[in-house]
Amino acid sequence: METNRQKKIGALIQSDITDILQGEVRKNAIKNLIITVSKVNVTSDLSIAKVHLSIFPSENGPELLKAIQSNTPMIKHDLAQRVKNQLRKVPNLHFYIDDSLDYIEKIDQALKGTENPIENPDILPKRKMF
Repeated sequence: METNRQKKIGALIQSDITDILQGEVRKNAIKNLIITVSKVNVTSDLSIAKVHLSIFPSENGPELLKAIQSNTPMIKHDLAQRVKNQLRKVPNLHFYIDDSLDYIEKIDQALKGTENPIENPDILPKRKMF
């Protein structure tokens, strides 16, 4: 269970990393790319922050994640400059792709298509009677 301090530090890191990443996208004039930080989990000892990124379009996700992971020291330095008055030590950043939007999209497509178990109950496995 996260403490209030972990939640506050996570929210602070989330907003600042969002600003850093979106600033880099604007500075490099990259078009048709949206990167958002969907969630940040901070460990209880405040040494590691797990940053979950939502990338659109999702086809570019793995290569962008590798680029972001290779630039983690620069991102941590920029973050340290922003939070130097709030945090004594900046946690190590670990980046992950948040694929929950893709998962929701697959569920929506399944419910709209022929895989809908409500409209087509024959696709559900039948219960065995004893």
